[in-house]
Amino acid sequence: MDIQALIAAQRDHFNTGATLPLSARRGALRRLREAIKSREGDICAALKADLNKSPTESWMCEVGLTLSELSFVEKRLGRWTGDRDHLTPLAQFPARSFTVREPYGVVLIMSPWNYPFLLTLEPLIGAIAAGNCCVVKPSAYSPASSAVMRDILAECFPPELVAVVEGGRAENRALLDQKFDYIFFTGGVEVGREVMAKAAKHLTPVTLELGGKSPCIVDKTARLDLAARRIIFGKLLNCGQTCVAPDYLLVDRQVKDRLLACLKRWITVMYGRDALDNRGYVRMVNEKHFCRVMALIDRDKVVFGGKGDPDTLKIQPTILDNVSPEDAVMQEEIFGPVLPVLTFDQVEEALDFVKARPRPLALYLFSQDRRVQELFLRRASFGGGCINDTVIHLATSRMPFGGVGTSGMGGYHGKDSFNTFSRQKSIVKKSARVDLPVRYAPYTPAKNTLLRLFLR
Repeated sequence: MDIQALIAAQRDHFNTGATLPLSARRGALRRLREAIKSREGDICAALKADLNKSPTESWMCEVGLTLSELSFVEKRLGRWTGDRDHLTPLAQFPARSFTVREPYGVVLIMSPWNYPFLLTLEPLIGAIAAGNCCVVKPSAYSPASSAVMRDILAECFPPELVAVVEGGRAENRALLDQKFDYIFFTGGVEVGREVMAKAAKHLTPVTLELGGKSPCIVDKTARLDLAARRIIFGKLLNCGQTCVAPDYLLVDRQVKDRLLACLKRWITVMYGRDALDNRGYVRMVNEKHFCRVMALIDRDKVVFGGKGDPDTLKIQPTILDNVSPEDAVMQEEIFGPVLPVLTFDQVEEALDFVKARPRPLALYLFSQDRRVQELFLRRASFGGGCINDTVIHLATSRMPFGGVGTSGMGGYHGKDSFNTFSRQKSIVKKSARVDLPVRYAPYTPAKNTLLRLFLR
């Protein structure tokens, strides 16, 4: 594929103004919604091929959320695209002050393999709604999902509006060498740095959705059995290959043993005595990641699970106890079904532990103590999170999702996606009938008095 020619064709199409009318944007979103519904079986089959996702998990975490986002945006797009009036300062009277939303132009969306459908289509919905032309680059690690998205988007849109570029690192480099008007990247921190460096050469704005080690804190007031159930749900969703999965547990020493017993029980309830035998249990995406995660498991600290099957690339849900901050499993984002457990005696120790590390994409707190809840909400910096639950904060179109610091920059979902892929122009439309002389030279004491009155 001639990437340079593709981008030039999209820029020419954007410059015609064809993407700007509200009717064009709504029509594009409607075509996408209809195509997703008609190809649901193909999408679920692709997710099964790439990650062994069950139809239920594929719907809950990918197809269903994407359709929900589409519906939310379609219903509200008319309000978002309208001009917004603002109060005019007295010094500028008579005039109308308003802001106009405009799309950036040609945007690049680079998506990951762990939720290949959701994390490609959700930002694309915002880009289309804002009136952009889009180049989509799915991950080479999820080839079946990439292929079905390529076919769906080719059915819905001409390549000058939306085009899919498949491939690996060579295609990534070729794309990042081009000038885009906006880049939206979801993936790891190291590649995120490379994306930002490439974008800086063209002064291209970026959104980076990255990751990090998201802590899960459990204090002695938590309802332990419910906490364990919700922690296991969030940790083992997609076999831990989730950017906002609870990465490690910080638990009050007084309740650790009881919590561990609850965690083990819920793993067995949800996935059976041995998850390796569960046909609906998601696998690691490839051998490289299987080996990486297995290498993080310290056999001397395993209190549950710990085994993997290299033939199926499945790893048992694994709990590690008596973990220290220096252990290998605490040095990188796990991105797998391994849960290290550390303890604290005072909740302030847990807060200090979190604050001493890079700011995470998510934080989860299980506590019935309002003082503790306020302590973490106001004192810890993180992208987003939950109190007494995990992961579900991202499953809404009404709040932005994004990171902070090394876990990312910018946010999206719902109106925030529309805002991410568009910018505001501030306009003052001044009356030609009246022209107040106070701003013009020569300046007099009377004008000085009036200016001080206007600009208080």
